[in-house]
Amino acid sequence: MTFRFLFLFLFCCIFNAKAQRPATTTMVVQQALKQKSENERRSLVKNVPFENIGPTVMSGRVVDLAVNPEDPTEFYVGYASGGVWHTVNNGTTFVPILDNAQTQNVGDIAVDWKTKTIWVGTGENNASRSSYSGIGVLKSKDNGASWEHVGLSNAHHIGRILINPSNPEEVTIGVTGALYSKSEDRGVYKTKDGGKTWLQTLFVDDVSGIIDLQHAPSNYNVMFASSWTKERKAWNFEGNGNNSAIYKSTDAGETWARVSTATSGFPTGSGVGRIGLALYDETTIYAIHDSQFRRPYGDKKEETRGLQKVDFKTMDTETFLNLEDKKLNGFLKMNGFQEKYRAENVKQMVRSGHVKPVDLANYLEDANSMLFETPVIGAEVYKSIDGGKTWQRTHEDYLDDLYYSYGYYFGHIYVAPDNKDNIYVYGVPILKSKDGGSTFTSISAENVHADHHALWINPKNPNHLINGNDGGVNITYDDGENWIKNNAPAVGQFYAINVDHAKPYNVYGGLQDNGVWVGANTAQDNKAWQQSGQYPWESIMGGDGMQIEIDNRNTNIVYTGFQFGNYYRINRGTDEQKYIQPKHELGENPYRFNWQTPIHLSHHNQDILYLGGNKLMRSMDKGETWKAISDDLTQGGKKGNVAFGTLTSISESPFEFGLLYVGSDDGFVHISKNAGGSWENISEGLPKDLWVSRVVASKHEKGKVYVTLNGYRWDDFNAYVYVSSNYGKTWKDLSEDVPDAPINVIREDPVSDKTVYLGTDNGAYVSFNDGITWHAFSKGLPAVAVHDIVIQEDTNDLLIGTHGRSIYKANVSALQKVDVAQLKAPISLYEIKNVTHSGRWGNSWSKWMTPNEPTITINLYANASAKKTIEIRTDQNSVLKTIHAELDKGFNYVAYDLTITEDGRKKLLKENTSIDIQKAKNDKYYLPKGKYLVSIDGVTTGLEIE
Repeated sequence: MTFRFLFLFLFCCIFNAKAQRPATTTMVVQQALKQKSENERRSLVKNVPFENIGPTVMSGRVVDLAVNPEDPTEFYVGYASGGVWHTVNNGTTFVPILDNAQTQNVGDIAVDWKTKTIWVGTGENNASRSSYSGIGVLKSKDNGASWEHVGLSNAHHIGRILINPSNPEEVTIGVTGALYSKSEDRGVYKTKDGGKTWLQTLFVDDVSGIIDLQHAPSNYNVMFASSWTKERKAWNFEGNGNNSAIYKSTDAGETWARVSTATSGFPTGSGVGRIGLALYDETTIYAIHDSQFRRPYGDKKEETRGLQKVDFKTMDTETFLNLEDKKLNGFLKMNGFQEKYRAENVKQMVRSGHVKPVDLANYLEDANSMLFETPVIGAEVYKSIDGGKTWQRTHEDYLDDLYYSYGYYFGHIYVAPDNKDNIYVYGVPILKSKDGGSTFTSISAENVHADHHALWINPKNPNHLINGNDGGVNITYDDGENWIKNNAPAVGQFYAINVDHAKPYNVYGGLQDNGVWVGANTAQDNKAWQQSGQYPWESIMGGDGMQIEIDNRNTNIVYTGFQFGNYYRINRGTDEQKYIQPKHELGENPYRFNWQTPIHLSHHNQDILYLGGNKLMRSMDKGETWKAISDDLTQGGKKGNVAFGTLTSISESPFEFGLLYVGSDDGFVHISKNAGGSWENISEGLPKDLWVSRVVASKHEKGKVYVTLNGYRWDDFNAYVYVSSNYGKTWKDLSEDVPDAPINVIREDPVSDKTVYLGTDNGAYVSFNDGITWHAFSKGLPAVAVHDIVIQEDTNDLLIGTHGRSIYKANVSALQKVDVAQLKAPISLYEIKNVTHSGRWGNSWSKWMTPNEPTITINLYANASAKKTIEIRTDQNSVLKTIHAELDKGFNYVAYDLTITEDGRKKLLKENTSIDIQKAKNDKYYLPKGKYLVSIDGVTTGLEIE
């Protein structure tokens, strides 16, 4: 091998390594799941109880429905990252049935209603920014009480499951495959033995997976599959290619033939995008296509008036200077140019040569605007009446305002089982056609969320539809004229949460496609709110809800917004909103804002707000004006249609104003010790090119800083957690004991300097020794993506914001007291808050109503598992009641209902002759007001009934 060849070989290896990180192997993922199960078993915090506090009404993204054809009041709903839920009362209430599985990420569900066997293809079938990977195929024969893993572990994302109606052991599955990397595991798979073995019967290529798969209603042998060529990177998405196509099988998926050929009438070539399929019978087939072919030059959606951005791209200086000021000002105002940029001064800037006319176009162009303005054909419907041999588009005009530029997010079509001309398509709205796709009308309504992903048509009553969308489930009985909302499950997909210091404190959260909401942490999320008409949570922002900062001097002042840095200052007291996004200067390239643009309200001065683009911006006046206090702190971005090369995390040390850290989506971490006067790259020693999900300055030690990195956008599912005690000069890896999963958040405990919390794509953990060992939370908390963690410091409540199961709360006062001595002590009992006595205990206002039965929690730590007896005593040591508890090693939470025995009542009355204790209506005796003792193995704490 010559030196020159060796050099080129090594250069290519290095280049390719930088261009594409290796995806995590199935073996590593499976080992991580085993490690997590073992961690949960031995975890010291496995009994810490988490309460889901909602909210529910805005719901989350539905990906599939499975409805009982004999009784449509029973159905299952698959949520993208919120598991599978079951209803038997037409969606009035739901029960989660996937909670004891190792993932909540769902791509498709199918049910054999004869045997009640449920199949779940894990890994969402869309290609969204938060479409989480799965672990293969799961199967349950006991309605989710237990789940069996039946293969396809490396499928990542599953598009469709088809069960043979005549043989439930025969199942055909379309595998979409990995989202961010190439994969040989894409294609169609078959099993004839209920999932014991699988055969790949169709493989297109390593970037083209199967996104839809359908069989003829009366003939399982006739199947159609659609392949989808796509390449998603953090900075670019290409959802089309030569191998996006339609295939047909006449032997139940054993063999396949491509039917979308150059002579078939269906589009072929590099512009073919995602395809959805619907079969009325063996000969009549519909397909909806996300056409990424460009529209013919000169085609416009509508006639435009006034100046357009494109006009300035080729405009010369003379023409620009001759524009009418009124016309130019109209363009500048309409497109959000800063107030200082108006006709007179912009013309002067052009005269002086400081800017050129094309700079007005460049001022408005970022990755997001380029994506929306791409002049593609978009959604179109095709029909075949000869079994897929030939295809014809059903409509003459463009189906505008259906997909916009996000066709990769949609892609299904449905045909009514009783009429081949009645079809339904959806994207942002949902449309129906009664003439085979020639014309369409909208059936979206006032309480139906946009962005639709699933539909079921009742074969016995085609006017009865069940729809799944980004806002949950809707049902109609009049073909879309009116819809019922069925959003009982807590399946909100939160990006970020925060809390204030009100009493009771409020919880704020930004959700995927459901805006920003706020509600009291004590709000009861149940149906009782319908009686008053006031839901306990309030929407304060639309779009995709993002980060929230609350002024601690006035909780009405809230900073929040939606995607790509569109932030506002809100006064909740007056309903005022002020748009505060920083603007670049004319002549500069636009700032790059991440989808989840970070903001940070200074600990030291609540008038000072930081916001991250590709530079760090600072406002000294609550967002009124901004100044960039850095140069570009990223690797400079990449060419693509998704904003990249952006800041993702900001942290200011509570010890010193101006001690700042920022992290970027391309792996850089920077520090400034002089309020942005200068910056130092401290990424040396960290893995390269990963998304910095958090950089957190310590609350306890000035030079200490934590960093988490996330490889999700490379299909790298390893855990990356680091800490530095010297301002980032050197880093210590804290991930050895963390089961591998992308890390989203790390949070220090505000009380204990050794306690740290961690949120991953598959759960939450705590460490009591600064990250050396980690313990999984699991009681009440399923294996769901955790995007944010906040501790409310007045109450010591831990709030967990999940991307799929809304918000969870647990009190961690006991965890904050952990020290070496306590961990060695046989038993530690924690303080019990005073309880207010009530005459309602054990009683109700009607014999038909459930009695009011109180309960408190006795919180203790045991250093070994054992059976123990807890005694409720008087201050004179008379035993009023004994509780037998099976304790685990670690933290234990024992419920006590505040009752005493008949013998205990006699002892108490003997000690205190001035009181009387009457039996309540539920035939129980309750503790009267007074001071008592809770004792276990000689360790005692107090209990006061006020």
